[in-house]
Amino acid sequence: MSDADNPYDVSHIQVLEGLEAIRKRPGMYVGSTSQRGLHQMVFDVVGRAVNEVLAGRASAVDVTLTRDGGVRVADDGPGVPVEAAGDTGGPGLEALLTQMHAGAEPGGRHAVAMSLFGVGPCVTNALSSRLTAEVRREGVHWFQEYARGVALTPPTSAGPTTRGGTTIAFWPDIDIFETTECSFDVLAERFRELAFLNRGLDISLTDERPSGGSRSVRCRFPGGARDFVAFLDAQAGAPVHPDVIGFEREDPQIAGTVEVALRWGGSHEERLRSYANSEPTPYGGTHMAGFRDGVAAAVNAHVRERRLLAEAAPDLSVDQVGDGLTAVVSVKLDRPEFSGSTRGVLGGAAVRTSVAEVVREHLGTWLERHPEQAAAIVGQIIQGARQD
Repeated sequence: MSDADNPYDVSHIQVLEGLEAIRKRPGMYVGSTSQRGLHQMVFDVVGRAVNEVLAGRASAVDVTLTRDGGVRVADDGPGVPVEAAGDTGGPGLEALLTQMHAGAEPGGRHAVAMSLFGVGPCVTNALSSRLTAEVRREGVHWFQEYARGVALTPPTSAGPTTRGGTTIAFWPDIDIFETTECSFDVLAERFRELAFLNRGLDISLTDERPSGGSRSVRCRFPGGARDFVAFLDAQAGAPVHPDVIGFEREDPQIAGTVEVALRWGGSHEERLRSYANSEPTPYGGTHMAGFRDGVAAAVNAHVRERRLLAEAAPDLSVDQVGDGLTAVVSVKLDRPEFSGSTRGVLGGAAVRTSVAEVVREHLGTWLERHPEQAAAIVGQIIQGARQD
C-alpha cells in the first residue's frame, strides 16, 4: 500500500494536555482503573498531607472513607496558599488541583513519595466526579468545588476561622473506575507502614461505611523499625531472643540514613521488608544485599571468636544465618538510584557498602554485649546448618 492510499500527516496527531490527558488515559497516571488505581488516587492526596507532618508544619493526618463513597483527607497544617487571597508562597490551591507537577512531592530523604510519577493531587481531581477543597489559613476559611477536574467556582471565603489546615474530599468517577469502593485493609496497611518508617507521623483511617458502625485505626509508632519488626513477629510464634535489635546511622557517603531492625524467631521462616525513602522495594536491591552481607559477617565473626564451629568448617552462609530472621531495612537518601522505572529495586554500590558496614558493626557489638541472647541465636543457626 502506497503513502497515497494511506496518507498520514500532522492532522492525524492528537495532542492531549493537562487534565484531559489524565481522563483519556487514567492508567498511565494511577496504574489501573481497578481498585489498585482507586487507592493510588488516595495516595496522591495523602502524600501532600503526610509531607506537611514530616516537615513539621502539621501534627496529624486524618483519612475518612465516607458513607456516600467519598474519601476525605485532612491535615492540621497552616493550609495551602490560596491565590484569591494574594498568597504567592505557592503552589496555590488551584494550581495544586489543576496543574500537573504543581503539587508533586518534594524529593530527598525527608519526604515521602506516594504519587506514581510525582504528578500530584491534580490526578485525583481529574479522575473524580466531584472534589471539594477547604483551606483554613491565616484566619480565613476558604472553599472550592470541582467537577471532573473543572472548577465550578473560584476559591470563596466561607468566613473566619481560628484553625489551620487543608481538607480535600473527592468522589471517584464511576465512569472511569471498575469500582469506587476503597479497601479499608489495603489503605490501613500502607498507612501503618508509613508510620513505622517515619517516627514523627501520626495518621488515622476511619471507615464510616459499615452498617454496624464505623471502624478506625490510628498509626503512630515512636519505636520506628523496632516496632515494625515486633508487629511482623506478632503472629510468628515465640522469638528466639526477647529483644528486637535496632540501630540507625547517618552516612555522608550515601547522603542519607540507614535504619535496621531485626530479630530471630523459632519458625525458621525468613521475613524481610526493605524500603527506600519509605517506598517498598519488593525486589530488594543494594540495601538488602548489604544487609545480608553485614548480618553474615557479624554472626560469623562472633562464631569464630568463640570457636563454635570447627576451624576447618566453612563460614555460615547468608541463607543459614537468615533462618528464622525477621528484619526491616530502611534507607532514606537525598538522591536514590532505582533500577528501572517502577522503583522496585534500589541501586547504588555505595549503599550496599554502607548498609553492610552499619549492620556488621552494630550487630557485632550487640551480640558481644548480650551473650545469653547471642547464644540462643547462634545455637538455632548452627543447628539448622547441621541439618542442611
